[in-house]
Amino acid sequence: MTRSVRALAIGLLAGVVLAGAACGNNNNAKTNSPVNTVTQAATQAAAVSATTAAATTSTSSATGTTASSPTAASSAPAGSPAAASVPICPPSGSANALTGAGSTFDNPLFSKLFDLYNQQCKVQVNYQSVGSGAGIEQLTKKTVQFGATDAPLTDEQIKAAGGDVVHIPVTIGAVPVGYNLPGVKSGLKLSGDVLAKIFLGQIKKWSDPAIKALNAGTTIPDLDIAVVHRSDGSGTSFIFTSYLSAVSPDWKAKVGAATSVEWPTGAGGKGSEGVAGLVKQTPGAIGYFELAYAVQNNITVATMQNQAGKFVDPTSDGASAAAAGAITSLPPDLRATFVNAPGDASYPISGFSWVVINANQSDPKVAQSLVSLLWWVTHDGQKNATALSYAPLPDQLQKLDEAQLKKVMAGGKPVLAQ
Repeated sequence: MTRSVRALAIGLLAGVVLAGAACGNNNNAKTNSPVNTVTQAATQAAAVSATTAAATTSTSSATGTTASSPTAASSAPAGSPAAASVPICPPSGSANALTGAGSTFDNPLFSKLFDLYNQQCKVQVNYQSVGSGAGIEQLTKKTVQFGATDAPLTDEQIKAAGGDVVHIPVTIGAVPVGYNLPGVKSGLKLSGDVLAKIFLGQIKKWSDPAIKALNAGTTIPDLDIAVVHRSDGSGTSFIFTSYLSAVSPDWKAKVGAATSVEWPTGAGGKGSEGVAGLVKQTPGAIGYFELAYAVQNNITVATMQNQAGKFVDPTSDGASAAAAGAITSLPPDLRATFVNAPGDASYPISGFSWVVINANQSDPKVAQSLVSLLWWVTHDGQKNATALSYAPLPDQLQKLDEAQLKKVMAGGKPVLAQ
């Protein structure tokens, strides 16, 4: 995987949607209430449906109180002087175990980061990779200390979770379109319009003239297309359907953008793991999942035509390029999407993923460990992102995360020094 181009085209104007005021709460609605649109590449925030448990990722066990804290000065990112004053590990006596649930998109990254953090700080993080919808539900029910989601919470969901939910972007990722097409091992090109027609069930054969027109010189078999989508409430589905809504008026009118939609065709898989598994074992299949799942499962991915008309592979560089303009114009609560972003290098199906926590924490020991973990994840932990096919957070977004973490209170006092 190539290195992230975090510095690329910060001045680009990405298609950003502020996932704020008056979002609806109907998981299967074709669309939700309007939100502020910065450019035409925008889509809408959507409600998240709840699902139940799937795979669980847990770091190795730890006992006793947490280790005393080295500082992050030696590994603080450039342009982030505040990071130097924040210890990597929480103070001795803080909680030595944390629980979280949600995004399968994040799971490959979290598996690595939480294990590394446990090795350094003796804080065990039990993360349940159950999908964004279930993660939000568990945060709302107070059965976990943090949720993870690739779709920003709606106003209604924030209210249900206590009204004080803080969004903390922890990574940027591409959502590739993976396929299993015998004889076509690389280089398949797709446009947004063709992809929407496939998932609408209007294009049923790989040999369809619309696909052949994009792939002159490639021998494409006359094989039925087997669409695979998520069966659970999914932030990855939110990014994917937001993209289809941005590029296809027909999709927007008939299906819309949400974490759970009424899929016109295809079979459902539980989690990104389930979708990737079905695509890998089904000749003719096509599906979507976070890039790490394509790499881990050796699944061939399509080259997507972006807004500039360029065909771009799904990479961490492409996700960084797509996010660049969005980061310059984020709303204060950091709830935004940037599908179908402009720019020659932008991969069009990309998005943020957030950890969501309550700003007002009831247990100071838990609050200290939680904030210390998330500070490390959004700073020093980012050096592990590219190798796992995620885009590291640029300095500007790290600073915004710092401001979010400084909002966290315990016992009426800020957890971090202001």
